Amino acid sequence: MRFVRTLTFRVLVGSCFLLITLFGVYSYISIRYSTNQMMAQVIDSASRVSDVIKKSTRYSMLMNRNEDVYQIITTIGQEPGVEGIRIYNKRGAIIFSTDKTEELKQVDMHAEACFVCHESDKPLQSLPIDNRARIYTSVTGHRIVGLINPIRNEPSCSTAACHAHPEDKTVLGVLDVRMSLEQIDANIAKARRRLTYYSAVITLIVMLSSGLFLFVMVHRPVRGLMEGTRQISSGNLDYEIPLRSKDEIGELAAEFNKMTHVLRKAEEENSTWAATMENRVREKTLELQRINEEIVQIEKIASLGKLAATVAHELNNPLEGILTYAKLIAKRLRRTESDSESARAMLEDMDLIIREVQRCGNIVTNLLLFSKKQVVEIGMVPVQGILDKAVQLMQHHFKISNVELVVANSEPEATVMCDENQIQQALVALLVNAVEAMPGGGKLSLGVSR
Repeated sequence: MRFVRTLTFRVLVGSCFLLITLFGVYSYISIRYSTNQMMAQVIDSASRVSDVIKKSTRYSMLMNRNEDVYQIITTIGQEPGVEGIRIYNKRGAIIFSTDKTEELKQVDMHAEACFVCHESDKPLQSLPIDNRARIYTSVTGHRIVGLINPIRNEPSCSTAACHAHPEDKTVLGVLDVRMSLEQIDANIAKARRRLTYYSAVITLIVMLSSGLFLFVMVHRPVRGLMEGTRQISSGNLDYEIPLRSKDEIGELAAEFNKMTHVLRKAEEENSTWAATMENRVREKTLELQRINEEIVQIEKIASLGKLAATVAHELNNPLEGILTYAKLIAKRLRRTESDSESARAMLEDMDLIIREVQRCGNIVTNLLLFSKKQVVEIGMVPVQGILDKAVQLMQHHFKISNVELVVANSEPEATVMCDENQIQQALVALLVNAVEAMPGGGKLSLGVSR
């Protein structure tokens, strides 16, 4: 049932129907033509037999030798295919017949043999040969063709001494020759059967040849294309359709293979792009993780800066109070004008307290400047000043971590175009990293060079 739905089957059925129709029409035309030709030959033979009889009996009729005439007609009537011969007089009586039982019988002028000439009141004097013939069926069932041939009153007949006829009589009688069509019908039937058989055999051969041709030239290539589409739809892009011809189907198969090649190349590119994309995504993910860690570290530093600012604010007030009272006590000690050893020692202690408190105030001030968000101000800044402030902020951290700081003043007057606060923050971050890199303590050198 699957083959019935294929294009090959439909083309084959259409071709077979067309062949059967063409051969049927050809057979019908051929049989019709052969039948007409045979009938024309039979009528022509009957006409020639009739003319032969007329010419053979003419002399005997002029001599009034009826026995000779009858003998000639009887002899010819015994020939194969001759059904019978009659001679009618002008009044319609059978004056001679190969069948003796019909002689002297009167026939109907409107009968089939006479109707053509006697259709009107005045009989026709002559007829074309096609109108002289008639075909009818005998009592035995086979067909008969009869041909009437008028016997004219020639000058030799009208002047003959034996039985002269008046000159105004143009037709003396009618010669009726009947030919059997039994053999002709048998030949026509045989030819019809033979032509039908040959047509059927030729049609069958052409059908088988067409079927084989369609199977090789259409069915197999189409099946190949269908198999190719199934393979492609299942994901097998390495499949190629075999190229068996250079016709339209072959070109279609070639273009299909090109399309498969393009699809395979596109799939490879997509796979490569996907792999590359995965690597890039992995790299970007690692980069984002690193950035996130840096952001976390920055947030920690920012939180530390906020904490340092808070602590600096909290420490600034008591330091200011200590500094004020220390200065006040030192002023009172100087007013006493006491030169005692204890007074001088106390005054030196108070100066030391004032210096240390001022140093703590400077540290707190630097912490506030370090943590404060400021507008970027670019200018020429002394490098040594930046170093001093950074070292002052980290001095305590160095002592706790057992790190010795060595500052080399190689370029004391060096300046740089920058934002002082940002450079100071960067330098402090570097110093913190350096201290953390020496967990067991060590020596850290810091200097300026161009």
